[in-house]
Amino acid sequence: MSAGVRVPVRSADVVVIGGGQAGLSAAYHLQRRSLVPAGTVPEGLDPSGGQARSYIVLDAEDGPGGAWRHRWKSLRMATVNGISDLPGLPQPSVDPEEASSSFLTRYFDGYEHQLALAIERPVKVRAVSREDSNPDGRLRITTPRGDWSARAIINATGTWTRPFWPIYPGQATFQGRQLHVADYVSAEEFRGRHVIVVGGGISAVGLLDEISQVTTTSWFTRREPVWRDAAFDRQAGHDAVALVEERVRQGLPPQSVVAVTGLIWTPALRAAAARGVLERHPMFTDIRPGGVQMADGSFLSADVILWATGFRAELEHLAPLHLRGPGGGIAMDGTQVAAEPRVHLVGYGPSSSTIGANRAGRAAVAGILRFLGEQDKFAGALTHRA
Repeated sequence: MSAGVRVPVRSADVVVIGGGQAGLSAAYHLQRRSLVPAGTVPEGLDPSGGQARSYIVLDAEDGPGGAWRHRWKSLRMATVNGISDLPGLPQPSVDPEEASSSFLTRYFDGYEHQLALAIERPVKVRAVSREDSNPDGRLRITTPRGDWSARAIINATGTWTRPFWPIYPGQATFQGRQLHVADYVSAEEFRGRHVIVVGGGISAVGLLDEISQVTTTSWFTRREPVWRDAAFDRQAGHDAVALVEERVRQGLPPQSVVAVTGLIWTPALRAAAARGVLERHPMFTDIRPGGVQMADGSFLSADVILWATGFRAELEHLAPLHLRGPGGGIAMDGTQVAAEPRVHLVGYGPSSSTIGANRAGRAAVAGILRFLGEQDKFAGALTHRA
């Protein structure tokens, strides 16, 4: 947008922020509940003369796919964790050897077009704030391409854009390469180097297996990994999600579902364990120019440190709403922010899995429509009295 050019504030009843799986699920359910793309009909009217509500999805990416656009090419559909279908349109047949990034980007693209979802991109939301001067209590969504005014928002920004980097003494002195899994491309770039992998999650063990095929590796975690021998059935998944949900209900920062379930043995990981790849070391105490100081006082040389240390929810644009509590998290009531009925979070906490994101999209839409209906009834009663 050119400097000095004023762009009119556009209006929608519901703005969805983020166009990954959670955002597309929310858009599907909004459309299914008869919301129309913002700007397609006169505000407040549908083609039959009744009241219509509108929605728009604002996605910061250049194209469809959400975080899957950025996953490393070696992550194949055969090895990626189970991906749930988007609501209303099953996945097409898949070649198990195809990279998940290319398959899922193509699937999301087809989904958006077949359902004619209202999505604008690339639109990076900078801030969401309250329009205190507006008697209707709307929210202002600020973007470089102009502002939006909404009665409610569904935030579906995920975590991929906020990789978590722990801080250790001497980290800046390391003369080798440090990278986060968000920047990982392939094992080949590390051939002939000693790679330290830090982290106790699925990405860490998967990359240990992959990188160890071409070079030497060492594995470090803060806590002893917990391995799961039993099958991960529906009840186990339900119990894990319930534990994460209880944390966010209390306003605590969410744990990943994986942190609750533990690591699940696969044939590939059992083979890696047999090769000695999954021999875990307690976390090193500090980093030196040529390697790390081990917990037992010994020194381990290294060329690369790969931080497989997870991600944090991308919620900085919601800071003007002051949603975080003393515990550092956001107290939730299902998908709704407990203290702010105009804001729902999907793909957050218990809904961060693909299955959870689909369910959360449906729940968020139902909650927002109840809220808007109550607001409309209240406004109608005031008008009648006047």
